[in-house]
Amino acid sequence: MAQIINLRMARKARTRDAAQQQAQASRARHGRTKSERDAAEAETARLDRVVDGAKRERPEDGSN
Repeated sequence: MAQIINLRMARKARTRDAAQQQAQASRARHGRTKSERDAAEAETARLDRVVDGAKRERPEDGSN
């Protein structure tokens, strides 16, 4: 025989699990120290400069 489950309890457990996953993501995103945030922002800015420096310029006259 199949095991009988209470659908209300299963639904609430599924909702709790989803809420815990979202809370964990929020803690990872917002639960950083100021120095960690500044370091991440500096790294992003550095990567942007590297990418911008590697772009090739197109000729002005329109020929390929």
